[in-house]
Amino acid sequence: MENSDMNLSNSSSQTTSSAAASWLSGIVRGRSFNANNSSASTAGDGVSGGSAPVNSKGQFRGVMFRYGPKPIQVAFKTGDYKQQVIFIGGLTDGFLATEYLEPLAIALEKEHWSLVQFLFSSSYSGYGVSSLKQDAMELDQLISYLINKEDSEGVVLLGHSTGCQDIVYYLRTNATCSRAVRAAILQAPVSDREYKATLPETASMIDLASKMIGEDRGSELMPREANPDSPITAQRYYSLSAYNGDDDIFSSDFSEDQLKQRLGHMSNTLTLVIFSMADQYVPEYVDKKALVDRQELLCRAMGGAEKVEIYYGNHSLSNRVEEAVQAIMDFIRRDGPKGWDDPWS
Repeated sequence: MENSDMNLSNSSSQTTSSAAASWLSGIVRGRSFNANNSSASTAGDGVSGGSAPVNSKGQFRGVMFRYGPKPIQVAFKTGDYKQQVIFIGGLTDGFLATEYLEPLAIALEKEHWSLVQFLFSSSYSGYGVSSLKQDAMELDQLISYLINKEDSEGVVLLGHSTGCQDIVYYLRTNATCSRAVRAAILQAPVSDREYKATLPETASMIDLASKMIGEDRGSELMPREANPDSPITAQRYYSLSAYNGDDDIFSSDFSEDQLKQRLGHMSNTLTLVIFSMADQYVPEYVDKKALVDRQELLCRAMGGAEKVEIYYGNHSLSNRVEEAVQAIMDFIRRDGPKGWDDPWS
């Protein structure tokens, strides 16, 4: 979903196989993991491991690196630690996509975690000519880099908006490096389909996209009026806008069985869902009174994911930054749950 007081209620609720042999045999196997006590790098480069990740001017300090062969495949890491939170933004997002990233980087530094922000083919205006499958391949490349170049002990995936779809899709692939994902955080998982249904041109454009796909023209671009902000292929438009498209994961009209089909595999990963209770991308026609029940249903479909509701929070939580960071850090600090165990043991 594109990016444009104050109670927290907690309730229970294929690509890089070439790296696998050395990784599985020597680098990761036998490690122990503790969310509160990770070894920090002692590299005295003044970039991390002792320097604040954000200075008094709000400038991030860290390391920029390329994690894949494409020019767009660039990542930025604050902190030099062996545990990383990977932020995955939504449509049109890139670096510094949400306002909570700055205080989150500072909070993670105190717990000896790094924050990784990265660009992939769908960043900024590229989402219209990309796909969840492409995102998953590039995310796997990033995790492979962290394992083989940064000696990672495991990652937590933090998705915002459509980044939540990326996480769900990636973990369904069982890609080689997905085993290094210790936990997932879904912040503002909403339905792109339901939002697009509020736009007058959507119905006719779905028909056109379906026709183009049927004519084996799914990779061709839709007319500009279909998506004025970015060029978009028929396949990607259909994925985001049509019932049961690839991106149609969190819609409020799905039955419990349908949600389980889409989300059931998430039961294998410790998951937190952060709901923005004043999310402007939840259409007016969605029953707000039933929304809490739907949230419970969604969490149950993931095998009992935890949830946090941030009251009055907007889509990106720019108006509830402190609560956002608190919810994320409370989840990461815990070292007891089974989900933190070494996945290689």
